[in-house]
Amino acid sequence: MVRPMSIWTRITEALSALTAGEGLSAVFDRLRTPPERSVGFAIAVIALSAKMAKADGRVTRSEVMAFREVFHIAPEDEAGAARVFNLARQDVAGFDVYARRIQSMFHDQPETLYDLMEGLFHIAMADGLYHDAEAAFLEQVAEIFELAPARFAALRARAVPNQKCDPYTVLGVDCGADLATTRAAWRKLVRENHPDVLMSRGLPEEAIGMAQKRLIEINRAWEEIQETTTSGAA
Repeated sequence: MVRPMSIWTRITEALSALTAGEGLSAVFDRLRTPPERSVGFAIAVIALSAKMAKADGRVTRSEVMAFREVFHIAPEDEAGAARVFNLARQDVAGFDVYARRIQSMFHDQPETLYDLMEGLFHIAMADGLYHDAEAAFLEQVAEIFELAPARFAALRARAVPNQKCDPYTVLGVDCGADLATTRAAWRKLVRENHPDVLMSRGLPEEAIGMAQKRLIEINRAWEEIQETTTSGAA
């Protein structure tokens, strides 16, 4: 039985297809259809993480560990992942060039762009701090991705512990929305974050674990709203 290639082997092949002088951003034009999109997603997270690290001025050990939580990298694949990271850091193209290429690639799958933002937040918050440079970077990428302000606020509320937020923000509904509206939003988020749905959006298997943390926060917000509503009605 032939063992399927790991996503990192496929990434290495995609990079090998780059002609001399081409920047890493050119690879996205060649990965527009499944199953190549999963490769494109992984490269996008690595590349934008590298650009974010460059904007922040450093790469911490905790950020490296957070990246490993998003992608399970086997020892034999570490060189390939490092090559993508270094290519992105060295590329003279600004992060906005990468972000626009990625937005174009997944323009018909806005939820995949949201998943990508989730991964970037996870890596940015690895050291427990939401640095100004990281905040500015993520806000600009979200704008390029055409992510609605309310959805960005919900994502930030789940990712950044010291943000002023409430469970309604986590679920992406107006504060004080009625229980039926809130329940509908919660159910929609739970459906959208099912592993099978995430795989269908082009996320590599290695990145699915990221959604488990997201679901914990979503369910916690719903439970808090239920408790508040019940106690208020008592």
